[in-house]
Amino acid sequence: MSGRQLARLPSSWILLACIGLLALNLRGPFVAVAPVVGLMQADLGFSPVVLGLLTSIPVLCFSLAAPLASLAARKFGAEFAVTLTILGVLAGVLVRSAGGPGLVVSGTVVIGLAITVGNIAVPLIIRRDFSPRRQGAAMGIYTAALNIGSFVTSVVTAPLAEAVGWRTALASVGVLAGAAIVFWILAVGPRTAFLPEPDGDGGEIRQAAVQGSAGITAGLTAGFAGQAFSYYAVTAWLPSYLNDELGMSASAAGAGSSLFQILAIVGGLGVPLVARSMSTTAVAVTLGVLWTTVPAGLLLAPGWWWLWSAFGGVAQGGGITLIFIAIIKLARDQASAGRMSATVQGVGYCFAAVAPPLVGFVHDASGSWTAPLLLVLGSVLTFFAATTLSVRKVPKGR
Repeated sequence: MSGRQLARLPSSWILLACIGLLALNLRGPFVAVAPVVGLMQADLGFSPVVLGLLTSIPVLCFSLAAPLASLAARKFGAEFAVTLTILGVLAGVLVRSAGGPGLVVSGTVVIGLAITVGNIAVPLIIRRDFSPRRQGAAMGIYTAALNIGSFVTSVVTAPLAEAVGWRTALASVGVLAGAAIVFWILAVGPRTAFLPEPDGDGGEIRQAAVQGSAGITAGLTAGFAGQAFSYYAVTAWLPSYLNDELGMSASAAGAGSSLFQILAIVGGLGVPLVARSMSTTAVAVTLGVLWTTVPAGLLLAPGWWWLWSAFGGVAQGGGITLIFIAIIKLARDQASAGRMSATVQGVGYCFAAVAPPLVGFVHDASGSWTAPLLLVLGSVLTFFAATTLSVRKVPKGR
C-alpha cells in the first residue's frame, strides 16, 4: 500500500510516525561530530579547517544540491527519494566511521547529499498525503523531530565516545537510520519504497492553492535565509558568548545553550496549533518578535540570557515550520512545491553555511560581541519582515 493511500485511512498515524522517525536522521548524523572533534583530531591529525568542514559540508550540500534533490524527488517519486535518504544516511554514517581522513570526509559528503534529498522529499509527502487541516500538524511534528534528533545526538555522543570510542559513537547514529528504513518499508510497502515512480500532482486532496508567484517565493527565500543565518550563527557562537561575557565554563555554556535547541520543539509543535485561531501574519509577527529578543536581549540584558535563549528556541523551531507550511499550502501543484522548496532551501542554506565563519570573523575583527550580535539582529529582522509579508495568503486554520 502506498503512502498516498495509507494517509487516507484511520492508520495514517503510521505514516506520521515514520516522518517523525525519519526526521530524527536529518540533523543528528552531522551534529554528532561536534562533541567528538577533539578525539577525531587526536586520532586522525585533522587541521582545524578540516574539522570545520565536517560540520559545514552537509549544510553546503543542503544549498548546492537542493535543485538536484528536487529533480530526484520529482523523477523518482517522493517515497523512493525517502528510501534513498535513509539508505544514504546509513551508508554515510558507516563509511565516516570506517577508516582514515578520506573516508571520514567522503562519508560526510554522502550524509549531506542524502539529507538534502530528505529535506525536499518529506515536505512533498506531507503536502500530498495529508489533508489541508492536518498538514500543519504533520509539518510541526517533522520540524520538532529535527530538533529532537539534534539535541539527543549532541547529549549522547560525547559520553558514548568516552566509553566505546568516537568511531563506534558516530556509527551508532546509524541505529536510527536502520529503524527508519524498517518502519518506512512497513508503512509504504517494499514495492513503493524501492521502485521509482514519478510523483503525481496530488491535487485531488488539496484545497484550491494560491499561485506560487515569484514574489512569494522570493519573500519566503529571504525569510528562510534570515532564519537559517541566525540559527547557525547562534548555535555556533552562543557558548563562546556565554563564556566570554558571563564567565561560564565551557561545559556550563554548552549546557546553557542547549536551551536554544530543545525549546525549538515547542515552536515546531505550537505553530500549527496557534495558527488554527490566529492569522499566519500574526503568527509570523509573534515569531519575529521572539527571534529579535535574542540579539537585542544579549546586547542589552545579557544576564537574562536564559530567557532570550528560550524565546529564540521557540522562534527558530516555529519559524522553519511556518515557512514550510507556507510552501506546501501556497504552491499550485506538487512540482511547483518541489521547485519552490529547492529555491528556498538552496539559497537559505547558502547563508547558513557562511554564518558561523562570518560571525567569527566579525568578532575577531571588532574584538567584542556587539558587532556580531548586530549582524544577527539584521538577519533576524530580514526573517521578520520577509516572512510576515510572504505568509499573508496562507489561510487561517487550514
